Amino acid sequence: MSGNVTSLFRGTAAHSPSMAALTRESGEAGAGPVDFCIPCNPYFPTPAMFEEMAGRLRDIITYYPSGADTITAELCGLLELPPQCVAMGNGSTELITWIDHLLVRDSLAVPVPTFGRWTDQPMETGKRVDMFPLQESAGFALDLARYAEFVRARGTRTVVICNPNNPDGGYLHKQALVQFMDAMADRDLVVIDESFLEFADAEAEPSVVREAMLRPNVVVLRSLGKNFGLHGIRFGYLVANPALAGRVRAMLPKWNLNSFAEHVVFMLRDHGPEYAQSLHQVRRDRLEMAGRLSALPGLTVYPSQGNFLFVRLPLGAEGTVVRDRMLTEHRILVRECGNKIGSSSRFLRLVVRPQVDVHRLVSGLEQVLYGSRRGAAVPGPATGTGYSSGTAAVDRLVSETNGAGMRALAAQPAGPPGLAAAPAAGTGMPLPAAVPVAPAAATVGPMPMPMPVPAPQQVPQPAPVPQPAPYPGPVPVPYPAPAPRPTPDPVPPPAPAPYPAPAPAPTAAAPHPVPAGPTPPGVPARGGLTAAQVRGTDGLESVPAGGRPASRGWPAPAGMGRTG
Repeated sequence: MSGNVTSLFRGTAAHSPSMAALTRESGEAGAGPVDFCIPCNPYFPTPAMFEEMAGRLRDIITYYPSGADTITAELCGLLELPPQCVAMGNGSTELITWIDHLLVRDSLAVPVPTFGRWTDQPMETGKRVDMFPLQESAGFALDLARYAEFVRARGTRTVVICNPNNPDGGYLHKQALVQFMDAMADRDLVVIDESFLEFADAEAEPSVVREAMLRPNVVVLRSLGKNFGLHGIRFGYLVANPALAGRVRAMLPKWNLNSFAEHVVFMLRDHGPEYAQSLHQVRRDRLEMAGRLSALPGLTVYPSQGNFLFVRLPLGAEGTVVRDRMLTEHRILVRECGNKIGSSSRFLRLVVRPQVDVHRLVSGLEQVLYGSRRGAAVPGPATGTGYSSGTAAVDRLVSETNGAGMRALAAQPAGPPGLAAAPAAGTGMPLPAAVPVAPAAATVGPMPMPMPVPAPQQVPQPAPVPQPAPYPGPVPVPYPAPAPRPTPDPVPPPAPAPYPAPAPAPTAAAPHPVPAGPTPPGVPARGGLTAAQVRGTDGLESVPAGGRPASRGWPAPAGMGRTG
């Protein structure tokens, strides 16, 4: 395999090669490498569940599945969610695609680094993507107050937050998120991606699913493949008020969910205790794995509430070299994060796995990073491929399809005060300034605290910690209030934006009427409902599918009120 490692990673647009491709390339019988790349649940399904699926394999792959409505109704009965507020997709990526096409008007804000589809998907459809850089000096923590200022300064219409964030595992408390959602009530759409929230244990009720159903412009995205360790099945779901969820559901094909997805969903009711135990074990493994990795000299491990850990390699180590050597010399697959906007090849994302696999990972890293001299880092990219998978694709998207923003900004002789100039083409990732331009006082409130800026030419020295510190309780922070709707003019003046506004789409091509300006406060986004309307809608009570008996020990719905 060693001679083809580079070509395997170069052939993937924005991710690592699939396990099937790696197994074929190795030419060896049996399983592929130990997978520290794909973030799944190693303890679920149980061996007995796999045996049951194997026994029914012929029927599962021979016959059509039931319609998506039937499968969705069963899932909603299990999670105690109203089916009118849920849309199931063929993986979260399908739902992100439909959210972009149906609900994102012209611009989207997202902190970076994060899951790549939140940056790539809207850029591929010609929308402006406003990227809010998370600061390494602050441990990649998202400052919600500054993010709100950033959104208003640029006049962004759609706002995305991943909680926990991928790849760093950063977590935001529910109270702070709800406060942020209300501060963004005048935006077209707020998306909270909770794909990894089932693995969090920072608080008892972390999900904002219930709050999203009562708001006119909030969508929560949740994963099943990651939680259940079944990426190959491709299933996930979103939760929103009935109008938003209905718009997405109406566009999905009748059989967008396959028979494997149906079989697993109908199995889950009888395996609640096993699922709850698997989550408990992953959380325990996360602490132990963080402690083992933190003991390696020069390796920084960031606190995580996901089922993965974000690590910074020692000074002098280069991620593509480490990735290739770990695969060829130790048959261990790791996720090098050089292709993630806002990250670099000095960072790896490592999936939480059982202790026996972690021992093998740590042993391999010790040999690759230090060799016979513990404390000496691996040579730099001169001795390796120097190639981050997907870098070329990301550079192309940023330079060619990021609306009119980045390229036009780079052509300006001098930007507004406080806005960093975009780098020239080919010089790296064009990221917005860490501190945005402050708009008028009527639009943006006072800045709560200065943004931490890393000192130039300094590298923070990590302090090995046996276990990550517990997350502190939520602290209420002031957010810029939505701009009040002036009278008699019903449309407030738009917030100043450093990017030229994209040309409006032709009216004939728009399937729904689009307001001329920003959505006024208190007015539902397109197709949305007010909280009172949602509460008054008939049929919002969850209905168990087919009168099936109550689940046996299934965890509390949608990650709320869990124990363990």
